[in-house]
Amino acid sequence: MLKTTLMELQKLIPSNLLNTIQYIHASLLAKFILGWGSEQFQFSEASAMVFSPHQDDETLGCGGMIARKREQGIKVAVTFLTDGRGSHGTDTNIQNQIIQIRKQESLKALSILGVSPSEIHFLDKEDGSLPDLNPEEKQQTIDQISELLKRYQPGEVYVPHRKDCHRDHEATYYLVKEAIAQSGIKVQLLQYPIWAFWRAPLFILLKLNDIKSAYRLSITSVQEKKKRAIAAYPSQMQTLPPGFIKRFLSSEEIFFHS
Repeated sequence: MLKTTLMELQKLIPSNLLNTIQYIHASLLAKFILGWGSEQFQFSEASAMVFSPHQDDETLGCGGMIARKREQGIKVAVTFLTDGRGSHGTDTNIQNQIIQIRKQESLKALSILGVSPSEIHFLDKEDGSLPDLNPEEKQQTIDQISELLKRYQPGEVYVPHRKDCHRDHEATYYLVKEAIAQSGIKVQLLQYPIWAFWRAPLFILLKLNDIKSAYRLSITSVQEKKKRAIAAYPSQMQTLPPGFIKRFLSSEEIFFHS
């Protein structure tokens, strides 16, 4: 209820002013977490699975981690839950084109990061539908994720933050968490923020306890590679708010332990 109210209030603020406010908020919060509010994340040789609601979230949130692991020959698999059709409006013809464009962009971006097409999976759920899946569709999705988890047996699983202020992102977290429980495997679950810093008012949605669980991972050695992978998503870069991408070009990535 609080989140809905806040989002409705945001609609009353002129877009230019809102973008400025959100940019300042996201920048300050990221600087605080990187400077004082996080511990150094010890890079591990554990295999990883990244679950991404849309094509680009995996690169923005985890691109550096993916590249570092792949450079050391560590297995990384990526699963996209939706087809990404909603990024350019509701016109059906445009949406059908966007589905294919985003899929090709994701293959190129992940190739730059070192992930082969055989380790990339598309569940093709309709963009925007994840929170509203009927019970049968929801269980089918959990089953699909569970089977992938059992196939790869990852040591680490990466999902969007549970308070990421985007319905598909938050639904991805809970779907994967249920699939982990169903699969019965033991993994370290890590959350990557995409929209949380941008949209979540500090201490209203993001609590102090949330921030306390933050870890920072140095990606200096692969920073340029991540930058090129982000640039492989031209269809998305033009739709994002001014200044939004800047945080993801940092030399460190932020993750939260579950």
